[in-house]
Amino acid sequence: MLEFNLQDHKPLRDMVYEEIKERILMGKITPGTRLMEIELADSMGVSRTPIREAIRKLEKEGLVTIEARRGAYASQISSEDMVAILEVRQNMDGLAAHFAASRATPEQLELLSETFEKFNQAVIDGNTQDMIKYDTKFHKIIVDASHNKVLVQIVEKLQELVLRFRYVYYDDFRRAEKMPAEHKDILEAIQTGNGEVARSAADVHIFRLKELVMQERVTR
Repeated sequence: MLEFNLQDHKPLRDMVYEEIKERILMGKITPGTRLMEIELADSMGVSRTPIREAIRKLEKEGLVTIEARRGAYASQISSEDMVAILEVRQNMDGLAAHFAASRATPEQLELLSETFEKFNQAVIDGNTQDMIKYDTKFHKIIVDASHNKVLVQIVEKLQELVLRFRYVYYDDFRRAEKMPAEHKDILEAIQTGNGEVARSAADVHIFRLKELVMQERVTR
């Protein structure tokens, strides 16, 4: 059932769209799952019309596949797709880190440091949900700290796709033990204002994730 916030004046169709999208991105609706309009409508307490509209919108974003006589399904996500996404993200994250090193505000630097610590604690605790939460937040802060609106818009879409990838392929978050050190390199470079080192550290971070995806593709 959707929870309605009296302060939220969004149309119902937008709220339904955002809810279904979040379920797909967070892995609550897994790839290949058929989207049953009646079941979704009942679970959210709405009619089938906004459900149908949301599914069509999500198809345009590539998160849903609609097949004739078969219905709508949460789109599959392949390692090939992720390599392509990470190739772009590698460059975008490096650029964001480079800008952040000279443009981040004191408040953003403090928040970045706090998020870094929270991610490390999540690794120690073995809390996968918090690992994903704070890893995503860490990178978002860096992109926001670039203070480049175009870059923020481009990376936002990539982050959504990568978020889905994390939930689909990394239930055990096998890279977690190595990531604090990689995050530390990025953080320290940004804190010291060294744009080139920050770019290089961010580049290495995404490159290693891309390597892991490619290894996964070979072993599957």
